[in-house]
Amino acid sequence: MEDWPTGTIETVSPLIRRLLAPNPSPFTFAGTQTHIVGRGTVSVIDPGPDIPQHVEALLDALEGEQVAAILCTHTHRDHSPASRTLAKATGAPIVGCAPLAIDDHGPRADDEFDPDYLSDRVLGDGERIEGPGWTLEAVHTPGHTSNHLCFALAEEGALFTGDHVMGWSTTIVSPPDGDMAAYMASLERLLGREDRVYYPAHGAAVENPHKLVRDLIAHRRRREAQILDQLRIGAGRISDMVPAMYASVDPRLYPAAERSVLAQLIDLQARGLVVQEGDRWSSSEV
Repeated sequence: MEDWPTGTIETVSPLIRRLLAPNPSPFTFAGTQTHIVGRGTVSVIDPGPDIPQHVEALLDALEGEQVAAILCTHTHRDHSPASRTLAKATGAPIVGCAPLAIDDHGPRADDEFDPDYLSDRVLGDGERIEGPGWTLEAVHTPGHTSNHLCFALAEEGALFTGDHVMGWSTTIVSPPDGDMAAYMASLERLLGREDRVYYPAHGAAVENPHKLVRDLIAHRRRREAQILDQLRIGAGRISDMVPAMYASVDPRLYPAAERSVLAQLIDLQARGLVVQEGDRWSSSEV
């Protein structure tokens, strides 16, 4: 990513260009990637945070072109706020995910929901947006958020994965809206697809997507096993589990890790494998 500065459009395929927003952080990696699909008449996927220089760079890249639609994979603040500024400047409709604004008690500012997001059209699973030479199909992938969508570009076998599958890290699943069972089911759904490449909102393109998805599923299963091991040795509080489970991780990421551990515990509880008493969890094994 070092050879790709913010504010610079990069052509990654005949139909796809991308622009990196200047919002790097321990949770966004180098920043949020906005993708432009098509030539002449285009769609913009995940316009990103409403940072003036990012929006200006995006509008410069779109000069002379018609924006047919502005699509958002979900409504976290590092993905959707610039949709309104872009819509005002271009007259394009905002389509894609449903509005969703709740307090998810997330550990990071950029993981809060965008409370002002409104869509002109919510895309249901399988619905399409079309333009000259391109077709984008909505793929419902709840888990990271309940309103998360991926977008499949049929002409190139590409899938824009938002935060569902990222190119640099696993995604956070933060209750109450983040749902681990839904996230795992959405990963399994991707294994049944034949996409050739993933373009995430954070990190590099994924050239071997099925391998990565299988690795992500295996990773979550390993975390699940670690949680059960921690409970067996009496570490019943999430704050006690995380330092042991994430010993090699930057401690600044512990709050996010705690949210994902909670999501896994809620899933385990629904499956009858753990029980909760106050802030302590224990195995239901006898």
